[in-house]
Amino acid sequence: MQTKRPLWIGLTGGIASGKSAVAAEFARLGIPIIDLDVLARALVQPGQPALADIVTRFGRGILAPDGTLDRRRLRERIFNHPADKQALEAILHPAIRAEQQKLASQLGGPYLIHVVPLLVENRSQGLYDRILVVDCSRATQLARLVKRDGITPELAEQILAAQADRDERMKIADDVLDNNGSVTELPGKIALLHHHYLQLANATGQA
Repeated sequence: MQTKRPLWIGLTGGIASGKSAVAAEFARLGIPIIDLDVLARALVQPGQPALADIVTRFGRGILAPDGTLDRRRLRERIFNHPADKQALEAILHPAIRAEQQKLASQLGGPYLIHVVPLLVENRSQGLYDRILVVDCSRATQLARLVKRDGITPELAEQILAAQADRDERMKIADDVLDNNGSVTELPGKIALLHHHYLQLANATGQA
């Protein structure tokens, strides 16, 4: 009998909404976590084919003196040049997707949490069985971002403006986790979602 794959839950949310804290709580419950940002960072380490492709496309000036990717310089470049952003995505997205599939096939479990910060921006919701949006108010995001990164409110506003807005995320959400409160409120909320996802996995024969 063929074993069905685990349910794929796409976890997303705006910057400083609390995605990492939510993922950590699911991990505490024994649920495997696949963080696409972590995969992307691993794929651009020295010696990796994706980094060689980036250097071929953008030149060696995109590297730091130690041979690692200069993320800040690359970020500034693609922020100002849409064609460069598309070129970078054409290099990274297939590599990330392949690694995601490989890792998911190895992990198993009743369901998997995939942390996908730019899920809306990349229109990748079709890959997941359910979308979980970690939500908080814009004011909460701004306050957390300023405190976390030590930046000015003006820069925090610019960063938020470059992302998909809250309404766009809500339109694709199957489940919404309100994270306006403190981290002490998360375990109870996530326990309910965990129970719900286990039920869904059982109902579809994926547990």
